Amino acid sequence: MAIATNAAPARGKLDNFFAAIGQGFNAYLERRARIDQIHALNAKSDDELAKLGITRDEIPAYVFRDLFYL
Repeated sequence: MAIATNAAPARGKLDNFFAAIGQGFNAYLERRARIDQIHALNAKSDDELAKLGITRDEIPAYVFRDLFYL
């Protein structure tokens, strides 16, 4: 005699819930690190930025260059 349970579907929903939270947390940490990098670059002088080969208005594109193919 077999006993049917609904534990597997509930487990899947719980796993999906925690996976979504984890993805959101990872996205937050990634964004936070990039914002810190933008602030650090904004704090540099124009001469220091020129040594890096960027201008002040290119800072966001420079920081996110791995996400956007500019």
